[in-house]
Amino acid sequence: MTDPGERLRSSLAADQSSAPSSAGLGDFDSPIAMEALRATRLLHAADQDPFPAPSRIRVITVANQKGGVGKTTSTVNLGVALALYGLRTLVIDLDPQGNASTALGVEHTVGTPSVYDALVGDNSLAEVVHPTTASPKLLCVPATIDLAGAEIELVSVVAREHRLRRAIEAYVEQLPADQRPHYVLIDCPPSLGLLTLNALVAGDEVLIPIQCEYYALEGLGQLLNNIDLVRQHLNPGISVRTILLTMYDGRTKLADQVADEVRNHFGELVLPAVIPRNVRVSEAPGYGQSVLTYDPGSRGSTSYVEAARQLAERGVDLPPLERPGLAGFSQHTGEPVSTPRVSGERS
Repeated sequence: MTDPGERLRSSLAADQSSAPSSAGLGDFDSPIAMEALRATRLLHAADQDPFPAPSRIRVITVANQKGGVGKTTSTVNLGVALALYGLRTLVIDLDPQGNASTALGVEHTVGTPSVYDALVGDNSLAEVVHPTTASPKLLCVPATIDLAGAEIELVSVVAREHRLRRAIEAYVEQLPADQRPHYVLIDCPPSLGLLTLNALVAGDEVLIPIQCEYYALEGLGQLLNNIDLVRQHLNPGISVRTILLTMYDGRTKLADQVADEVRNHFGELVLPAVIPRNVRVSEAPGYGQSVLTYDPGSRGSTSYVEAARQLAERGVDLPPLERPGLAGFSQHTGEPVSTPRVSGERS
């Protein structure tokens, strides 16, 4: 008797080779069968073609000063998808709430070695990296509540804006070439303070999740202006390369209007994949999981896999950086740097 998983995979292969996509499903045209099909595809990710590796290490800062737009959810699920499909990924939780750490099942209680120790203390990033249960290829640097006071403690530190950048540089340099991450994803807090500034200086590109509601567009100009300030004064290589539409509700005209407006304004920066509103996405962190491992057949899971695939495909042939990749992290001498005033930064 044919193995059910093999039968589903064969049906999926037939589906992918036919057009339109709904053709060739045969006995798998019911909602339940389609969900099983999607789940089988993800559960057997290792048996499928891996996502293409980027031409260089991609350090992506996931930022938006508005809360509740899907920054942490997107960071976690994109990271898990990239790792499941063969790409070594490091997620750095830079939000004192530690939600990304929770979703990846990483301990982040007080006293746990965390990103705080690398930013404020003398620990290297290698000393605070933790494995995750989602994939052997996915590592996480957790955040503890101690990070809430980091902005005050960093005020008097020399080259405070470059602390995370230098930590990542040192971490990557001490790893063998075949163990270095393909992707470093930095989850930012919902503010434009010193923690987010560190993430923007450390990153080579910015991914902005935008909720498909009107309020999500307000304040976006302020974020873009701050990215321009960072580019002019601290990190000439940073740029917005990816926009991800999240919490899309196809039942409302507003969602379509916001999506159209964002696509018209940002053009090809917007990923074709859209993340729908899906209860499974919200439930997963309560079980210390991403939606991909919690419910691999859900629409939320499928959407994040497709978004990760598109993100990976865009990394195959990246333009050269104005700074020479990760080696550029060590160019700074440690002398005090003139810092632009960033909204929310304490003086």
